[in-house]
Amino acid sequence: MGADVAVVLARGRCRVTVVEPLADRREALPVAIAAKLAEMDLGRRAGLVKAVGSLDDVDWPAIDLVIECVPEQLALKRAVFADLVQRARPDTILTSNSSSFPISAIGEGLPGRERMLGLHFFMPAHLVPLVEVILGEGSDAGLGESLCGFMRACASVPVLVRKDLPGFLANRMQHALAREAFALIDEGIASPQDVDAAVRFGFGFRFLAAGPVLQRDHAGLEVHCAAAATMYPGLAQNKEPARALRERVARGDLGMKTGRGFFDWTPDRREAERQRYDRLLRQGLALLAAELPPVDRSTEDPV
Repeated sequence: MGADVAVVLARGRCRVTVVEPLADRREALPVAIAAKLAEMDLGRRAGLVKAVGSLDDVDWPAIDLVIECVPEQLALKRAVFADLVQRARPDTILTSNSSSFPISAIGEGLPGRERMLGLHFFMPAHLVPLVEVILGEGSDAGLGESLCGFMRACASVPVLVRKDLPGFLANRMQHALAREAFALIDEGIASPQDVDAAVRFGFGFRFLAAGPVLQRDHAGLEVHCAAAATMYPGLAQNKEPARALRERVARGDLGMKTGRGFFDWTPDRREAERQRYDRLLRQGLALLAAELPPVDRSTEDPV
């Protein structure tokens, strides 16, 4: 994830330092980052990104923004932020790419919480335009607005989340959908394949053109209000993950990473699926190109 975020920043003509303690991953980073930038016809910017082995190797006086992408463990993130407070300039913005932990919890008890914000990317970060800028309890709202402007300059689509609820904005909506989807699977109403098809080729297909709010204006508010009155009482309201998920997790069937989830994943099938997925994301970007922030393709010296 951190490598893909580095690609986003290099796309915006920023100098980037990636901290990767594992030597094999650190050595592989330049080639991977250069390849992803080349796909955007920005291969010349690969030189903007360098990888180092530890926080001790960072030129801290030159750092304006930190994006923490360590594993999703609250204690680890808190320890990293406690270290960053000591190392970074007082005006350096400190952000976390956490997908679940509020920035208020990560920075709890630390000085300078006004400069701490959530900055949540979606995998793969260099292909999915959305990034959430999340204000914590002590965050400076003005910094949030400035960070949104910065992300637009990196050709991303930022949304400002004014309260750091668990899951923030996009993941809360995504999990609301997933709760109903897996409840339908649990109840035998639809197969996993048909649930996916209903989303991809039905309302999900339309979401490429209009989100749920604009889509209601297209169709008529009275239609959706009446439908909501009919369906809401019967929607899933479970407080724990669906049985279909819990049973697979208990068996160790975790998806592509273990070779089996809802589907079987041989190495060849996994690679083919990832290529298909990335190809469709790029095609979606092409369709939305006129509505996305432009990529700065100038050859001037980077900022």
